[in-house]
Amino acid sequence: MSNDLRNFLALSYDELEELNLNAKEQRKNRVSIDTIREERIKYLTDEKRIKAVTVMFSDLEGRLHMLDYDKKFLINSYDNLTFDGSSIRGFTAQRESDLRLGMDWSAFYWGPADIFGTGKVMVFGEVIDKDGSAYVGDIRGVLKTYSNSLYATKGYTLNAANEIEGFLFKGEEAERNYHETGKFEYVNTGGYYHSLPGDPLRTFIDTAAEVQRAMGFQNEKDHPEVAPSQFEINYGYGEVVAASDQIQLYKLICRQVARKMGLTASFLPKPVVGVNGNGMHTNVSISKEGKNLFWDPKGEEKISKMAWQFVDRILTHGNDICLSLNASVNAYRRLDPHFEAPNQIKASAVDRGSMVRIPIGNEKSSRVEVRSVGPDANPYMVLYSIFKTGLDGETAKIKNLRQADRYLPDNIYTAIENFKGASWTTALFGEDVKARYIDLKQASADRCARQLGTFVKTPEVQFHHEVYNQYLWNQF
Repeated sequence: MSNDLRNFLALSYDELEELNLNAKEQRKNRVSIDTIREERIKYLTDEKRIKAVTVMFSDLEGRLHMLDYDKKFLINSYDNLTFDGSSIRGFTAQRESDLRLGMDWSAFYWGPADIFGTGKVMVFGEVIDKDGSAYVGDIRGVLKTYSNSLYATKGYTLNAANEIEGFLFKGEEAERNYHETGKFEYVNTGGYYHSLPGDPLRTFIDTAAEVQRAMGFQNEKDHPEVAPSQFEINYGYGEVVAASDQIQLYKLICRQVARKMGLTASFLPKPVVGVNGNGMHTNVSISKEGKNLFWDPKGEEKISKMAWQFVDRILTHGNDICLSLNASVNAYRRLDPHFEAPNQIKASAVDRGSMVRIPIGNEKSSRVEVRSVGPDANPYMVLYSIFKTGLDGETAKIKNLRQADRYLPDNIYTAIENFKGASWTTALFGEDVKARYIDLKQASADRCARQLGTFVKTPEVQFHHEVYNQYLWNQF
């Protein structure tokens, strides 16, 4: 069919940026959800060039799922969108499979037509249980409830900014084909900050950055990273749920841009041994009425007593929550001290091997950086674990806690044991969700060699939750 017959929405990047920034400002200012819903429904009704709405949600492991609803159907049925939860890993059992999707109308995005197709808009969904309550396995909903309750009771706004590293490899299906090829091929071997204009890595970074800008990310800087074919595209901080959504969109954008170039954007923590792995350094702070509560110009390292207490609780529970922050077999290859790996459970302003770093900051930028996070972890679980632990966790009576000789696990089996045995993780997630998450992680571990060894094993990639290939899983 000729495209001339299709009058579908395709906006310029400038128009997209304006729309997305306006929506972002509404979300930041906590405009009434009723007001936003009414505005979005009117927009969808009036904009005849939109044919479908892509509704996004994440499973327990953090894998992004997308469903397209016909626009007219969604307008009339947005409060009763059902789906089969038993088909989603870590969600309901078959006997209780019916779940519903609610619309988080504030998390509404316009995407470039040349990347995501014409005639569509995107919105994040909220998973709702049969009784109308938020579904416990939807960690995005858990995080949103926690964030909103802190704002309502204490006036706290939870802020986060994530530095997400990835690799660009040759081939459209480099990860899914790894069990056949046994290797990843670089597109560039230039290294840190070095990639000539027009080469595949620079073209990829430029294109992904343009898409992010159009989607309201408010970019800061982008560059090749230390390892060959590695990249990082930085953008501004946001409220914790919006920041988590942007992590999911960041990875989606990178994968889609790479695929259109015939390449693969990979967020495996350590796809290649012998070079630096991919991290997701997670910068967090808490503000109240516009004031950064982590800033104190007279405090140690110029952060407040509250910030240091936050750090101490993270260090106390470092081993408990390690599985939340490092969610795959492959993630434990990255926790290697030879490559600036943050595997030491301590805090430092200068030592990049520390789990927690205190960056140089000012009244606006003062923050705590949790470095021991893999980019393949569930972003909602990561930020919920960090904030709830930092605010509500315990503080261990360990001499010199911030510099004690303690280390994160170097394998997923130990991380599972720590997570399973910790009462704190039960307090975080509840017994049911905790047990489901352990089962998923144990299933991945059981398919892989216990000793990591010196090269990436096929099962680490083949059975990785983000590389999930239903056909291959069913062959095991």
